[in-house]
Amino acid sequence: MKKYTYISITAAALFSLLTVSCNDDFVNREPAYSIDSENYFNSKTDYENALVAAYDPLQSSYVNVILGEIASDNTLAGGESQTDVIGFQQIDDMIHTPVNSNIRDIWNWMFAGVSRTNYILEFQNKIEFEGKKQILAETRFLRAYYHFELVKWFGEIPLKGDARFKIGDEKTIVRSSVADVYASIEADLIYASENLNASASQNGRATKGAALSLLGKAYLFQNNFAKAATTFDQVIALQKYSLVADYNSIFEAEGENGAESVFEVQYTDVEGAGFGCLQCSEGNVAVGFNGPRNYTGTVFTSGFSFNVPTAKIANAFEVGDNRKDVAILDIKDWALKTGATYGEGYEHTGFFNRKYIPRKRSASAAGDLNLTNPNNYRAIRYADVLLMAAEANSKGNIDEAKARGYLNQVRRRAFGDLNHDITASGPALTDFILAERRLELVGEGHRFFDLVRTGKAAQEIPGFTAGKNEVFPVPIEEIQFSNGNWKQNPNY
Repeated sequence: MKKYTYISITAAALFSLLTVSCNDDFVNREPAYSIDSENYFNSKTDYENALVAAYDPLQSSYVNVILGEIASDNTLAGGESQTDVIGFQQIDDMIHTPVNSNIRDIWNWMFAGVSRTNYILEFQNKIEFEGKKQILAETRFLRAYYHFELVKWFGEIPLKGDARFKIGDEKTIVRSSVADVYASIEADLIYASENLNASASQNGRATKGAALSLLGKAYLFQNNFAKAATTFDQVIALQKYSLVADYNSIFEAEGENGAESVFEVQYTDVEGAGFGCLQCSEGNVAVGFNGPRNYTGTVFTSGFSFNVPTAKIANAFEVGDNRKDVAILDIKDWALKTGATYGEGYEHTGFFNRKYIPRKRSASAAGDLNLTNPNNYRAIRYADVLLMAAEANSKGNIDEAKARGYLNQVRRRAFGDLNHDITASGPALTDFILAERRLELVGEGHRFFDLVRTGKAAQEIPGFTAGKNEVFPVPIEEIQFSNGNWKQNPNY
């Protein structure tokens, strides 16, 4: 999506001061441009453009995805050396502190998304026009998406309703409880699900199914299994989505926005970026970070060798599981088969996240090719929905037959037969479902939060400290700016 720049009140005021002159003719001229943030919304087009701007920070969520794997037991930080992106390395070792630029990026970029949605909602009643509910529904879906990311990472966060944060709010507005944040998320997603269409007018826009899926996930994260199961059943009942027969095709260019895609973050390679402004990229920065170092060969291109899968996850796949070769690139085996060459980075395991490593593309791609990969992020897949529905039905003792049915749909696609169906009941069934989530969704950024919400993080993640590492520290700058109003998360 295109980027739109908004001039803040402070910036506009500063600009006016800088243009003051002793020349009366200049001072008394009518301003050539007088629209500021307080009088911007005057037409449907203004709301539409602001909505596009509200979608834009989704592209910055690449760091949420890559760190959702690195923080888990699925991958190691990798990179060139132990000091390459030190924030990644610290999170991998569970020694991160409030002074971590990558954690700060998640806080800043997701709150940028919140601010842009709140900007629209602050002025939602200024004018009336046809299609307004659709715009507000998409806006509220996006706000819920950003809030959900923030509550996953940081726990309690400040809320301000339908209004933008202003300088000084950090000293007066407290961090809302996790329960209150989820209540806000639920309200936004219920509104969105009731007012969005089942089909999107444009790839990447929110739909009824996306809103219901995220709502069900929010319930699941709160262990509200009954509401989660009911909500996921509504998604399934839409009959809008299906499992793609060829698992490999999902993560290739031709598989983008396909039948299995419930919500997908859109990326392109038409606009470049640099390391000074990674969030400015229209491409999926994580893909270049994940790529094999100094690679030459077919199909793929070179990257920075971060986020390397461990032997533990590579060996977790059963014999005959067709997902393994799609999810995990065994670079040594690949090189023997194709003649490709590569370099070994820090913490080299021999494996790469094949779903999200750079593919060869046209020479017309803009900017640094490592920063502008066009691979969309499949944020919510139908397989994810089925497995969450299975978990809710199993954990909530609601309908084990339904839980097994959803689980086995995913497994039948993985193995191409009925011979690997699960027949277990009770806690064993839940364990199978959670193990399946890991294999189905490896490399997609969900693992850390699945371990935390199911209480398994301390036993699976080396260095994880219970009572501390379930959430990440609020950036030190935010604590300092709040002048003691915001307390740091426990044990940081």
